[in-house]
Formats: sequence, structure tokens, C-alpha cells
Amino acid sequence: MKRLALTLPPTFDAAPWSTRIASRPEIEQLADVVARAVIVLLFSMMAVRFAGDFLATGRVTGLLLLVSEALVVMLTVVRRSAAAVDRSARARLLTVLSMLGPPLLQPAHVAAILPQSLTVAASAVGLVIVIAGKLTLGRSFGLMPANRGVVSSGIYRIVRHPIYLGYLITHVAFLVATPSAWNIAALFAADSALLARAVCEEQTLSRDERYRAYQQTVRWRICPGVF
Repeated sequence: MKRLALTLPPTFDAAPWSTRIASRPEIEQLADVVARAVIVLLFSMMAVRFAGDFLATGRVTGLLLLVSEALVVMLTVVRRSAAAVDRSARARLLTVLSMLGPPLLQPAHVAAILPQSLTVAASAVGLVIVIAGKLTLGRSFGLMPANRGVVSSGIYRIVRHPIYLGYLITHVAFLVATPSAWNIAALFAADSALLARAVCEEQTLSRDERYRAYQQTVRWRICPGVF
């Protein structure tokens, strides 16, 4: 009995379906593009709200917070690739929670707790710290816990996460200027995630012996003598 040879058309791909779907690097690249687009969208919505509030009330504190978030968008778009990235569910959740706080804030049409001159001054201090930290990091800045190079110069000689310190100062100043239950809840959740994110980042970075040496030199994560 003759055996029939089965021949497939030249256009037929006999490879298993599992090998024809997008590879993991391609999926991660797509996810990165989507994440950047979402960040730009959230910032745009925030910019519209606080620009409108400034035109209506003349409050400057919200605009300073907006400048800080603009730097996040800019550096996120141009950041360099990482040598190691923590893509665990915990890292993703902490990153999302810490990012969502500022875009969810709402201008509060109530009296400020302190004069605007004080809240603007506090916001300016926080913003200077944030800018100094982000300029020192440059393209090493990122959102997900990752190793994009160990930075130990400039303001990083004082604390290991100066940008987070700047965030906390600007957030407190904003709450004093625009107090509301919604804003307090949003920033409490975001900043709690921010502190946990700092610990999560260090678990990734501490795999690098250079970062472990840096930890021995600069002992405090965010606030000297506290955390």
C-alpha cells in the first residue's frame, strides 16, 4: 500500500499557535507604550482642571503641583531602558496607586487652612527638591521599580529618594491650600503606596553591589532621622 505524502501550501504556517503570538519583549514594549500614553492623558486632564481653577480663583499652589507632574511626563517619555525591572503584581499595583493620586485631585472651593503665601512657599520648596532630583536622574528616571543606573550625586547624597520627599512636601502644601475629604483620601492612598514603592525599588536596586555600597553611605530613604 502506498503512503500518501501530505504537502502543505507554501503560505501555510505549520508552527504551533503558541509560537506565532507576540513574544514577551513585544508585549512588554506594547505595554510600555500604552503606559506612557495613559500618563500623558491623565496629566492632560489634570492640567485642564488646575489651569481652570487658577483662572477662576488665582490659586498658585495647584499650578506648582502641575509643574512637578509635568516633569514626570517628560522624563517618562524619554527614559532609558532598564537593566532590571520588577514586573511583579505588587510593583505594578504600588506604581499605579502612587501615580493616580495627583491626577485624581480636585480644586476645592473652600477656604485654605493657611495663607496662600505659606502654601506656595512650601510647594516651591518641594518643587525645587523634585526638580533637583529629577535633573540629577535625567533619563535614569522611571516609574516601575528598576535599575537604570545607580545615581549617588547631588541631592542623592542626602537621602536615597529625594523626589519622593519633594512629592510629600508639595502634596501636604496642596492639601492645606485645597482641603477636602476627596483630596485627603486620594493623596493618603497615593503617598502610602509611594512609601511602600520606595522599599520595593530598593529590593530591585540592592541586587547591584554599587547600590548596596550607596545604602551604607546614605542611610535614610526619604526623610533623615525618620524613614
